[in-house]
Amino acid sequence: MAKKFLVALDRSRNSLRAVEFVANNISPTAEITLMSVVADPAAACELHGPSEVHPLLTENIKEFCVIEEAQRAAAEGFLEEAKKTLIKAGFSADCICVELRRQVAGVADDILLEANEGGYDGVILGKRGVSASKQFALGSVSNKVINHAGKLTVIVVD
Repeated sequence: MAKKFLVALDRSRNSLRAVEFVANNISPTAEITLMSVVADPAAACELHGPSEVHPLLTENIKEFCVIEEAQRAAAEGFLEEAKKTLIKAGFSADCICVELRRQVAGVADDILLEANEGGYDGVILGKRGVSASKQFALGSVSNKVINHAGKLTVIVVD
């Protein structure tokens, strides 16, 4: 039976390392889901009326929504590049799922929710980029995923 892995990506250098880890260490027969969690700009962009929106946001909502949509597009592009990397490494396109998920509870919580509901054998993610003085510390998302994963295997790639 093929293994099933969730690879959580955030467009960082360490996310690229996580994709490279999968390409070099996971069997190409495995099912891979590449997932990014992005903010839900609709939560702010679809608000109307002075009672719903803070005055500062009202003044800048168009710029905010343009930035949020650009972030979403960049995440989609990153996921597609990650998929191409895995295909080039021998994975079948049919075994790779790309998912751009709107943030519901929080990035780590959304990763754990998908991991638990999706029946994955493991979660693979990159360690947050940190300064040299903090190189041994894990990022808050990776740390939370590890601490709340239960029996789920978590691989944090440095």
